[in-house]
Amino acid sequence: MSCTHLDQIARLQPPRLSQSVHREECTQCFDSQDSPGGVEVCLTCFNGGCPDAQKHHARIHVQKSGHTFTLNIKRKLKPSAQRTEDEEPPAKMTKLAIVEDREEEKYEHATTVKCWKCDGGNGVEVPGASDNPKIKALVDGVMQAMSSARQSEVKAWEEEILPCEHTFALHQEATGHIPASGLAHCSACDLKENLWLCMTCGSLGCGRQQFGGVGGNGHGLKHFEATGHPVSVKLGTITAEGSADIYCYICNDAKLDPELAQHLASFGINVQTLTKTEKSMTELQIEHNLKYDFSLTGDDGRALEPLFGPGLTGLANLGNSCYMASVLQTLFSLPAFQKRYGPHIDPSIATKAQQHIAECTEPLPAACLECQMHKVADGLLSGRYAHPADYASADSAGLLQQQHPSPTPVFQTGLRPVGFKALIGKGHEEFGTMRQQDAEEFLAYLLGVLRRDGFRRKEEIEFDPTQVFAYATEQRLQCADCKRVRYRTDAMDVVSVAVPAVEKSMDVDVDVEGKDKDAERKTQYEDVQLTECLDNLVGVEALEYSCPACGKSVHALKQTKFASFPEVLVVHAKKFQLVNWVPAKLDIPVILPADDIVEFTEKHLGHGLQPSEEELPDDSKATPALPEFNAAAMAAIESMGFPTVRAQKALLATGNGPDADVALAWLFEHMDDPDIDDPIRPAGGGGAGSGPEPSAEQVAMIADMGFTSAQARKALRETSGNAERAVEWLFSHPDDTGEDAPAAAAAPAPAAQIPGSTTLPARYKLKAFISHKGPSVHSGHYVAHIRVGDEWVLFNDEKVVKADEESVRELKKLAYLWVFERV
Repeated sequence: MSCTHLDQIARLQPPRLSQSVHREECTQCFDSQDSPGGVEVCLTCFNGGCPDAQKHHARIHVQKSGHTFTLNIKRKLKPSAQRTEDEEPPAKMTKLAIVEDREEEKYEHATTVKCWKCDGGNGVEVPGASDNPKIKALVDGVMQAMSSARQSEVKAWEEEILPCEHTFALHQEATGHIPASGLAHCSACDLKENLWLCMTCGSLGCGRQQFGGVGGNGHGLKHFEATGHPVSVKLGTITAEGSADIYCYICNDAKLDPELAQHLASFGINVQTLTKTEKSMTELQIEHNLKYDFSLTGDDGRALEPLFGPGLTGLANLGNSCYMASVLQTLFSLPAFQKRYGPHIDPSIATKAQQHIAECTEPLPAACLECQMHKVADGLLSGRYAHPADYASADSAGLLQQQHPSPTPVFQTGLRPVGFKALIGKGHEEFGTMRQQDAEEFLAYLLGVLRRDGFRRKEEIEFDPTQVFAYATEQRLQCADCKRVRYRTDAMDVVSVAVPAVEKSMDVDVDVEGKDKDAERKTQYEDVQLTECLDNLVGVEALEYSCPACGKSVHALKQTKFASFPEVLVVHAKKFQLVNWVPAKLDIPVILPADDIVEFTEKHLGHGLQPSEEELPDDSKATPALPEFNAAAMAAIESMGFPTVRAQKALLATGNGPDADVALAWLFEHMDDPDIDDPIRPAGGGGAGSGPEPSAEQVAMIADMGFTSAQARKALRETSGNAERAVEWLFSHPDDTGEDAPAAAAAPAPAAQIPGSTTLPARYKLKAFISHKGPSVHSGHYVAHIRVGDEWVLFNDEKVVKADEESVRELKKLAYLWVFERV
């Protein structure tokens, strides 16, 4: 079949440097260049779509966008790049791996230009395209451009380190040149590595063991504590180009010294003569993380059995992404998330997923969270991608669930959720990087993002799966003098329990030189019962309190109970403590009940205000005095003819600072506000809209989440302008339109609906647990153990294996997150 659109294709432009080219895989499923059909890359917007006969993602994109020319890309490994039989894939990516692995050196590519105008069903190859110089340049541009996956990786790895005020305004004392002997070892001990030079006085101290990676007694930190000198440089990391590891103790972070060469010259150190002899902090962290892995052998020494099939698909590590993989595997093991996103369980869900793909208003699926959640669910739950890494074809569905015949276990390659990670981490200073993160923090962040996205599309979705985690706590406060009480409820998702750290008493031998033989022995802690930790949540504590009824400072008793219980209970063990300013993890064994079931009874449930109790006055309804406004700014605004109330509102909305121009800019933007001349209702004044007038930027930001401007404005006023709390307020007041009713017709507002259930007893059985191995939240490795049927399965990045029963019993004690389902 001939094509008459050659000239139209030749007019298309190659991708710009800033454009993402989705050539590695489909943006709506995990079919890739390695799949039998390859990937169809749109030659207009460079979206990637699969030509699969059932999913039709490439065809759907053509029909929605009107972009009718694609480049089909298929690839296969070159013979020289085939792995040897006993070679394992790398456990994690290093920073250098991003530039070391060149795709063209490992793979052979086959490309075909297709026209979908001539064949709207599957596209047709365009004859003569390879002979057209402009089309050839277009194809070369697509193939040579940095792929979207690689672009995300590089951007996330390139952590931006900036100067701080302490490196900019570094004061150096006139100490003169430091002799070579003065740079040989720590000034307070004999350590010769991990040495940090104070940039103020030239004192040389060893680093902290947690950061040094080799050993350290923290003498550099002690020097800062004694002198207040803030900036130090790690000697072995200085290069002739003038780069080095710089640390600011005041900022407690790595920083950049723009004048490093000049500052070192004052000590007689010439950077041009130096070479790097030690690993940088980033390299040490990556290396440290690579060392941590969970055993993949049983008690008998035999390798654990790899598993394949639906719900048994691994996720490749993108570089310290194990925290994300463990959370995703856990979420998609739950029926609510499977029903919401998993097409293989309910055919009607598949229809809804396809309907969303057809109706999605985002120009590119890579920018749509709903699309990416369906993609991850399909990848993890369908079983299409769960096959041994050396399988030549993924088409043989009947073979995917068979045990691999090789005596050496062959694991999966694992899906690479690069698109999901780039989208979910976009704009977030931590989750947008390749640094190790905290799994509990990521779970909370992901649930919040999903809820906000769900609120925007509430007319489209049937239910919100994140609500299975929702419950409420009830806080009771009682004045010890007048005995009056106050109750407050808060919506929650995770139960965080404090784990008491009681060190085991150990007999320590001392040798003839008085040195502790067990100085390097790891601290061991006494066992703690999980039920004890949960019971401690409802304990009573005494605190100092300014009682609004007594009008004086008194003692009060505070107790927190459950106002309701969730469908899925997530228990977070708080086992970290700050050691030398670094969050260090404590390996405290927490013992679960023998049957893995926890139960909440009447003693855990709160019942609110009782008939015999008298409430404390609501001091939040007492109207406080207005703040003292900046006199100069007030005078400047009023001199332009604006009423006092407008000048005050403008200053309140812009921080009440001395810059009248900022306040005037706000005032000009809000001249037409209907309430611009209404009296000011300060924060804490009670009633709707009691806080200061929110800024237009805050209102717009919350309105972008799908709320009306009136709702956004009211929520900000109710939360004193705190945008994050305002969003939570809106979710707990879904029926509030933001419009204040006239005072005469005002009626008591209905109580916010409490999520969860109050039915007792509330019994939960362990479904999954996430473990962390390593000394700190900034390093180490996360894995997830999930109960599948009657067996435990270990999800260790791309490795999915049948878990050893003994290791499950031991690792449950040291878990970081336990996930229980209500029974």
